[in-house]
Amino acid sequence: MNKNKSKKTAVAHQEARKSKRIHTQQKDNKAQKTKKLSKALSYVLRHRPESVELTLEEGGWPNVDLLCKAMSNSGRTLTREILTQVVADNDKQRFEFDSNKDRIRARQGHSVEIDLLYDPVEPPDVLYHGTAKHQLESIFEKGLIKGNRHHVHMSTNRITMLAVGARHGKPALLSIDSKSMYADSHQFFVTGNLVWLTDHVPPEYLTIID
Repeated sequence: MNKNKSKKTAVAHQEARKSKRIHTQQKDNKAQKTKKLSKALSYVLRHRPESVELTLEEGGWPNVDLLCKAMSNSGRTLTREILTQVVADNDKQRFEFDSNKDRIRARQGHSVEIDLLYDPVEPPDVLYHGTAKHQLESIFEKGLIKGNRHHVHMSTNRITMLAVGARHGKPALLSIDSKSMYADSHQFFVTGNLVWLTDHVPPEYLTIID
C-alpha cells in the first residue's frame, strides 16, 4: 500500500515538473515572439515605414488600424490586442499611444525625416550619455552628434547610460553640463519615457566620469 502511494506521489511530482517546464517554455517563446515583433515595429516606426507601405502622419503617428493591416500584409500578424501587449511589455517603453489609442508612435530614435513636435523644456542641471571608450577621442573633438538620428539621447540615469555604452564596446560615462547648455540657448526636449534629447552637445560641456 505504501509502495503504491509513493509511486503515485512520484508520478504526480513528475507531472508537476513537466507541466512547469512546458509553462516556462511557452512563456519564453511568447517573450521571444513579442521581442521580435517589438524590433520589427521599431524598424517600421523609426526607420522604414515605407517597407510595409505605411505613411507616418505629423508627429510620427500612424493610425493603429492601418499599422496592424500593413504589418499583417507584410507577413507579421498584428492586432490591436497584440499591439497593446507589445507596447506594455517593452522594457524601454519605446512606443506610445495617443490619448484615444487610435494612433501610435515611437517616442525617439528616428532616422526617417519627421518632426516629433516635442516642446522645448528646461533640463536638469546634469545629464548623462553612455558611449564606448574608443569613441572618446572623436567625441572630445566634435562633441556628441546625432548622426543619422534626429537627436543626441541623454538620461538622468547613470546605469541606463552605461548599459547603452556597453553595446558599442568598453563603456564610458559622460556627464553633460546641461544647465550651462540651456543658459547658452541650446534646446532640450524630453520624451514620455524620460529620454532627454538635444541636437548637439559641444565638447566644452562634457566631462568623463567613468
